[in-house]
Amino acid sequence: MNTSASQQTSVAVRHPLDPLTADEFRRAAAILRRDQGVNDAYRFASIELREPAKAVVRDFTAGAAIVREALVVCWDRRDGAAYKAVVSLTENAVLSWEHQPGKQPNMTVDEWHECDEAMRKDPRVARALAKRGITELDKVLIDVWTFGDFLVPEKYRGRRLGWTDTWFRTEADSNPYAHPVNGLHFLVDMNEMRLLEIEDTFQVASRPEIVGEYQPKHLPGLRPREDLTPLHIAQPDGVSFTLDGHELHWQGWSMRLGFNYREGMVIHRVGYRDQGRVRSIAHRLSVAEMIVPYRDPGVDHVRRTAFDIGEWGLGFMTTSLTLGCDCLGEIVYLDAELHDSAGEPYTIENAICIHEEDDRVLWKHVDGVSGAEVRRARRLVISCHVTVANYEYLIYWNFYQDGNIECEVRATGIMVVGHFDEGHQPLFGALVDQRTYAPFHQHFLVARMDLEIDGADNTVCMTESSAPPIGPDNPYGLALVSTSTPLLTEADGKQDFRWETQRGWKVINTNVTNHMGTPVGYKLVPSASFPAMLDPSSPVFQRAQVIGHTLWVTPYDPDERWPCGEFVNQSATDEGLPVWTAKNRSIENTDIVLWHVFGIHHITRPEEWPIMPVDKISFWLKPVGFFDRNPALDVAP
Repeated sequence: MNTSASQQTSVAVRHPLDPLTADEFRRAAAILRRDQGVNDAYRFASIELREPAKAVVRDFTAGAAIVREALVVCWDRRDGAAYKAVVSLTENAVLSWEHQPGKQPNMTVDEWHECDEAMRKDPRVARALAKRGITELDKVLIDVWTFGDFLVPEKYRGRRLGWTDTWFRTEADSNPYAHPVNGLHFLVDMNEMRLLEIEDTFQVASRPEIVGEYQPKHLPGLRPREDLTPLHIAQPDGVSFTLDGHELHWQGWSMRLGFNYREGMVIHRVGYRDQGRVRSIAHRLSVAEMIVPYRDPGVDHVRRTAFDIGEWGLGFMTTSLTLGCDCLGEIVYLDAELHDSAGEPYTIENAICIHEEDDRVLWKHVDGVSGAEVRRARRLVISCHVTVANYEYLIYWNFYQDGNIECEVRATGIMVVGHFDEGHQPLFGALVDQRTYAPFHQHFLVARMDLEIDGADNTVCMTESSAPPIGPDNPYGLALVSTSTPLLTEADGKQDFRWETQRGWKVINTNVTNHMGTPVGYKLVPSASFPAMLDPSSPVFQRAQVIGHTLWVTPYDPDERWPCGEFVNQSATDEGLPVWTAKNRSIENTDIVLWHVFGIHHITRPEEWPIMPVDKISFWLKPVGFFDRNPALDVAP
């Protein structure tokens, strides 16, 4: 089954959290052109829904009037000046227009393509490549990256700057990332789309003979496996969930699905129907930043630290999903609307996949008298896939019948590699092919979780386990105790995972108790935490201080959305969480946001070449006293 929800529902806005429509993107851009003189010299970095206040969302009833506003960031290519605007689509007016001095908006997909094209047309680039024996420019890929402020050459300060990698295809459609042109980089003025400088620092004496292709047509000696029989997944009676517009219901769960240029998929208003009423769990769930520092100080990689969300945007890089490969079974898709740098809308078909999966056993016991009682588990999977140049990130939010929520991320795609001369293998990566190495790197993801456990006012408690010493009450050392420590201020809320105490964090509502008289709660269970391993004085760390802790807790502020700051392109310091939490505000019994840092410490290996099998990481939100008993007792056999 392959059903596109966009074919089932009207494009009319039905709820305050519905994403912007194609018409709304056009209108937002048109209002700024009319009222602020935004012309063809400008680019639109981002246009997104300005989400309404929580009270508006909670009190909304179907059919009520909906006020729509857009947040817009654009810049003038003539002088580089960036502006941030709030546009009322309801009132057809600009509510605010603010200059952002010294800030560089996110890069756009249009710029990525235009830079590749412009560099390949430049005769200086052609001459530089010809010196290395590359003359077929149609087989060249020039991949532009952003700068951190500390590496911007002094003479180019104030410019919107990019630096490039160069890759080469041996065939018209073969893998360019198998063939790096090492030591050759271009510095580009992204506003003028003009080559500023060629960096030609070294050249590998000869190109190694490697197996860098992954498509069967380019691997004539590869024989596909023939010993797998077909596996069919079918639901003859259709799916068990209902999707009405962007509102989704399944097995007691309810939520709304959103989408924007930066976070991509967003999940709003998560609740669970329990004993006849919907109990709130989260107002908003998303992945708000991704920091990928490459840990190789060589000239090819020293600038290679990506902020894939802040600098480029997961939404802009979301790809269309395909039935049978990306998603398997009875599928319902949601399309997503976004815009290009001219403010014109476009559609990402099948951007979000919604389906159910069998998840083996949910619960089971074999009694000596009554025999076996067992239930199969099923989970609801909401996913989107993102292509970031050579890498793919597959993001899944999994909802379970027992009240658990899992955020799972899978990384695949193609590793960045470099060639080297015999006897000169760099120390900062792993050998993956002949005279070819893949630099070590890290993927830090930041999940932003605006939780509302049975209401808006919550408190986070740090939970730890410890073994009391042997003594009269513990003669064999078997005792184990668990302690729960409330976090009262933002300073308390800066937390690090501790393996030796199995540290976790429980979000409780002290105003609501379960039938045992204890506060209801949900627990954050980390499973992919690791230290930054960066000197605190490192300019890379200074731009991304969020990675210095596993968890940050802040009081809710609608303007605090981006953990490394709103404008991370060419940033010098982290203007997000370190700045906000310096106020050391109270986080006790109030509306709070959790920021969880998790990811992949990627020590590369040959088995990940020429294309990576997925590397899976996740964290969980698990009910702790939220329900009176196992909420999956009523699952049918």
